[in-house]
Amino acid sequence: MDGATITQTEAESALLGRASAGDRAAFGELVRLHQARVRMQLRRLTKGDIALADDLAQEAFVQAWRHIAGFRGTARFSTWLYRIAYHQFLMHQRSHPVQQTLPDSWDIAASEVDNVLRLDIEEAVKRLPEMERIAIVHCFQMDLSHEEAAAVLGLPLGTLKSHVTRGKARLRTWLAAWQAGEQK
Repeated sequence: MDGATITQTEAESALLGRASAGDRAAFGELVRLHQARVRMQLRRLTKGDIALADDLAQEAFVQAWRHIAGFRGTARFSTWLYRIAYHQFLMHQRSHPVQQTLPDSWDIAASEVDNVLRLDIEEAVKRLPEMERIAIVHCFQMDLSHEEAAAVLGLPLGTLKSHVTRGKARLRTWLAAWQAGEQK
């Protein structure tokens, strides 16, 4: 491994080693550690379709198990999983081009004002062009660095940053009423 390699925690590294050697229980523990974030990523990508997101997450973990021996450790394990999940999302989109009716909420709990703001943000994010929305989801809602998001999405870093910048500008414009309310 070179100096640019991102290290895992010791416990996660041990689980990865065991899983790579065929230990299903170790892989099950890795799934347990990462399933919530992978499902959250997919729920946001599917605009809140929980059943579809869970199906895609299950398939992503099946693919991860099939290819665990190929995990090189040049990125965090979670980044590798996000990449697989994103690939599953893209494959589903290609095979199901008809737009489905999706729920409006991401099950966000907060004060009433915060709920209204969050719902407005969710709706605004849903309106973004697809690549801007996907970049925003990964960088801000999944809390990935630009480098990690670019790796997950298979985009050059500059392209990802352009999508994020354009998406943020659109959101800023669309949510200007909230910004004006903050300044009072």
